[in-house]
Amino acid sequence: MAGSTAEERKIDPAVSAIERLRLAEASLSRRRQTACGPSENARAAMRLILERADAGEDLTPGDIAEHLGVSPAAVSGILDKLHAGGLVTFRTNPDDRRSKLVVPFDRDTDIDDLDPVGARIRQAVGDLDPEVSAAVVQLMEKITQAVDAECR
Repeated sequence: MAGSTAEERKIDPAVSAIERLRLAEASLSRRRQTACGPSENARAAMRLILERADAGEDLTPGDIAEHLGVSPAAVSGILDKLHAGGLVTFRTNPDDRRSKLVVPFDRDTDIDDLDPVGARIRQAVGDLDPEVSAAVVQLMEKITQAVDAECR
């Protein structure tokens, strides 16, 4: 698609669909920041906490900050909110008594309750033919690389 004109890109239904997806994600992110529950970073942090707990791996606030690409102070605020909401608790790090480990408070927490959009996406993808799914994966990887390369 490189080198194509604006008119050609407008006509391409795939490009149009991807642009609508990007706009919808940006709009959802703005809504979540104001009045729709936990922020995107809080949701991502909780997903990481649950994944690491399921894998039996320890997780520190510093690990979360690194994973999210945010400051330790930002993670502290996120963890305070997750703790106040009864989603996480803390343990002393046996390897470093000055550090703490973040663990899910209630392992019965359903990740789909934290991110119902993710549940709907997983359901839609589950309906795809495996070959179509593989093509979508390739496309999404290319789009992810393009987005990640921006402003770096």
